[in-house]
This record gives sequence, C-alpha cells and structure tokens, in this order.
Amino acid sequence: MYAVIKSGGRQHKVAVGQAIRVARLPAESGEDVVLGQVLMVYDGQAVRVGRPLVDGVTVKATVLGHDRAKKILVFKKKRRKGYHKAQGHRQDYTAVKITAIETGAGAGEEESHGS
Repeated sequence: MYAVIKSGGRQHKVAVGQAIRVARLPAESGEDVVLGQVLMVYDGQAVRVGRPLVDGVTVKATVLGHDRAKKILVFKKKRRKGYHKAQGHRQDYTAVKITAIETGAGAGEEESHGS
C-alpha cells in the first residue's frame, strides 16, 4: 500500500516504514503527526484519486528530527556591468518515518460529479 501526500507545497509518494524529508513541521522530535492531505492511495487492488483530496484517508508519521539541507549557491551576474552577487540558502526540513496509512470505513465511495 502506498499514498501520495502533499506537504509543504510538494508531493511525496510514501509507504509504511519509509523515512522521508518534508518541509519543516511544528512538532518535536519523537512526536506523532498526521499528514492529512492525501491526494491518492493505492491499496494493492484499486487506485483512489481524490478531487483534490481522498476523503477518509490519513497518513500517520513519527518525527525523527529536524535539520537543514545542504547549502545551495545563488549567484547573480550582469555581464559587462561589474555586478555580481553571491548568496547562499539552506532549507529547513523535518525527517519523518511513516507509521500508518489509514483508510476510514466507507471511504471507498467517492462522489460522482456529473459527466
């Protein structure tokens, strides 16, 4: 079973037991969090795609820790003008381990929107 979740403006394909890095979450290390924006879920037999979210499905995870990514260099230059500027950036992230993908009872029925 796997799911596609949205966290921090990015989409992540996750499975139970997998460790991923998401944008910084306001949670302490060792704390359990619920990632509720599930866009798609596959249970081994059927694929359920949300419009935009799948109802009744939550992804639970445990926070492993917080850190910062490797520094990236942003370099700006205008040729023949003597202008150049270097700037660095390190993105904050939270490492989480997926503990469960829970589907609610009756979550298999999705609403039909015409057509």
